[in-house]
Amino acid sequence: MVDGKTLPGASAHSGLPFADGAAGALLDAGGRIIGWTPAAAELLALPADAVRGRPVRELLADPGARSGLWVDRPEGVRSGAVRSGEAVVLTGRGEKLGIVFQVLPLAGENTAPAPGPGAAAEPARYFVLGAPSGMVSRWRQDRAFTRELFLQDRLGLAVFDEELRLARTNTHLFPYTGLPPDLRGRRLGDFLEADDAAAVERRLREVLRTGRPLILAEERVRTIEDPRGGAVMAVSAFRLQAPDGQVFGVTALFTDVTEQRRSDERLAILHHATAAVGGSLSVTGTGEELAAVLVPGLADLAVVEIAEAVFTGEEPVPGKDGRLALRRTAVAGEPATEVPVGTVVPAGTDPSAASSPASMTAPLRARGSFLGRVTVRRAPGRADYEPADLDLLREIAARAALALDNARRYTREHRSAIGLQRSLLPPAQAETVAVTTTGFYLPADPATGVGGDWFDVIPLSSARVALVAGDVVGHGLGATATMGRLRTAVRTLADLELEPDELMVHLDDLVSQLRDEPHDLTRPDDDGAPPEGWTDPVGATCLYAVYDPVSRRCAMVSAGHPPPAVVAPDGTVSYVELNPGPPLGVSGLPFETTEVELAPGSILALYTDGLIEGRDSDLDEGMAELRRRLARPGATTAPLRELGQEIVSGRPVHHLADDVTLLLARTHAVPPGNTALWPVDPDPAAVARVRREAARQLRAWGLEELVFTTELVLSELVTNAIRYTDGPVEVRLIRAAQLTCEVSDPSATQPRMRRARLTDEGGRGLYLVAQLTTRWGSRYTRHGKTIWAEQPIPPANGPRAGGEVPVPEILGLLDGEALEP
Repeated sequence: MVDGKTLPGASAHSGLPFADGAAGALLDAGGRIIGWTPAAAELLALPADAVRGRPVRELLADPGARSGLWVDRPEGVRSGAVRSGEAVVLTGRGEKLGIVFQVLPLAGENTAPAPGPGAAAEPARYFVLGAPSGMVSRWRQDRAFTRELFLQDRLGLAVFDEELRLARTNTHLFPYTGLPPDLRGRRLGDFLEADDAAAVERRLREVLRTGRPLILAEERVRTIEDPRGGAVMAVSAFRLQAPDGQVFGVTALFTDVTEQRRSDERLAILHHATAAVGGSLSVTGTGEELAAVLVPGLADLAVVEIAEAVFTGEEPVPGKDGRLALRRTAVAGEPATEVPVGTVVPAGTDPSAASSPASMTAPLRARGSFLGRVTVRRAPGRADYEPADLDLLREIAARAALALDNARRYTREHRSAIGLQRSLLPPAQAETVAVTTTGFYLPADPATGVGGDWFDVIPLSSARVALVAGDVVGHGLGATATMGRLRTAVRTLADLELEPDELMVHLDDLVSQLRDEPHDLTRPDDDGAPPEGWTDPVGATCLYAVYDPVSRRCAMVSAGHPPPAVVAPDGTVSYVELNPGPPLGVSGLPFETTEVELAPGSILALYTDGLIEGRDSDLDEGMAELRRRLARPGATTAPLRELGQEIVSGRPVHHLADDVTLLLARTHAVPPGNTALWPVDPDPAAVARVRREAARQLRAWGLEELVFTTELVLSELVTNAIRYTDGPVEVRLIRAAQLTCEVSDPSATQPRMRRARLTDEGGRGLYLVAQLTTRWGSRYTRHGKTIWAEQPIPPANGPRAGGEVPVPEILGLLDGEALEP
């Protein structure tokens, strides 16, 4: 429409994509404006009255510039020809505006005469359509984009109407078989699996309803014709609207991301497998983790077979026939009834290819050793394996094999370490004259083995026994090594017959030295790091108790250790009221000894704090629970093993905050009639009386065979005591598992045995005592010292005790006149 008139033939010849809403002007044959559209008036801000009759050249920003506009019969404009061009015009607002235009000759009655013979008549009028350059550029881009989009062979493009029927698609909507040749007018459900079609349509309806674009939403699509694997499509969609806002459809882009997703899935399986198999140092656990991680991501069934030798930490070595026995270690997925429990394969077996499209096998090989194999299968109906799947299985198997070999090596080293650690603990059960004991040890982490807790039962002289419980700070090999050193130190100090408080002072000093000394844990072949599992303990707690079955007294001292529990014969349970000192290696303060009297048949319970302290309970609750278990009916008469097992089993391993140690000791007593005590005057003549009293007592006990030896031993010990001390002397005989002779005096000088020269008149007494007895020694007491010597009590009608030294030689070794009456 130009000035309210329709131009005949204009729309037919323009072919302009931007004709709707573009500016238009009608020119006569001389290039003057004779018509002006409202769109032109609005675009150029020039009303029709202002331009009508003017040459169109006057609208140019540079009227003298060459232009494609029709002026002075420009060449190339002939009847029926269309000319396109671009010019810069000056608007009514004084602005320059780039215009893309087309000049359309108008066919009709008004034509100019031909310029010469044989020339065609030229149109008398021309219609010019123009639009801003930017608008035209965008239109061209949109048109090219749409055309190229429908030509892409790696991108599925579909236009759906408002009923989600396909209106237009390219030829690569879905890149696999099973699509009809013509999709126009069809629904997705006509050729896709119902569930897949419903999932995609649900997303498209949401776009139609809300207008919110859909960006790369992944959906699996399978055709009805080929429903096996299908493809993973990333779906993007946007709503189609007319200029008036009416919704008439939705356009969707389908991008095949199947391979990308499969690659992501394979990578995820690889990462998962690496993390899973690397988290266990158990051969069986590694195999189970490997099988579990392959199902269902890579297989419906996974079977792991490992060489028998790996389970014991040994290197797999083929037999003489060159074959290697495998044990089925783990199965995940469907039951594998067709897989034997144990198989034998050639030692060089190295499967490297899938045996069928639905099955693959890869070797477990590390550091040149064949450790086993892993086999995976897929159920019918699932997509066949691809070469990339086999590459994945090989990589997983290689990483699992390294973890498996580490577990094998750890098993070997762990077995050795556990053997060493267990050797540092005493026997679980012991029987002495003083007590019957049983001990229990439960590590908080069974994988690391024994830690720093320990108990001990140390026989002492005169039928006494030392009971020990200790707890080294930390766990692992470092704590175990420190525990071994402390246990050895306690045994050494106990052999010196020190009082409990004095022994603890020496032990405290030792721990302080261990804490302060530098630790060089490096080896020439490592990187300077401590061994795995090593901790550097800096302290310990300890309880040391000495029980005397003659006096029925128990002296004990604590270095930061919980108090022992006492179960009386009547079933009453109490905790000894100790005044505990600081933990070992902390302050160097003195320790205080506490003495209690224990009735025969009492149970003394020594333990570490792991028994009474849990992850969710405090010490008071733990001590109350221990009291309750010890007070249960029949505890005083129950076998110690049974009672201790009941107590320890009440502490599940997964609830333990620390290692658990428990030592139960049932006390015995030496009857009063099995001891004899005589004070001795500080007079050499008293030695004969001691011999006579001792002989009389031994005969009363039925130990006539020990009379002669005992007289010799007492003669020497009493003579020395009278000769070298000024105070009272006391003799005591104890008949228990052995016969013990004791001589006590107020001197603090310890005797020592030496080898006498031929010209020496004395110095052979202790040598004689050592020859006649099985064990001898001395211990300090609060009033001096006691020298003791032990002799085995012979069986009835057994050989005479006294060693192999002939009587004449014995008499020649005696000092002075010890045997004179």
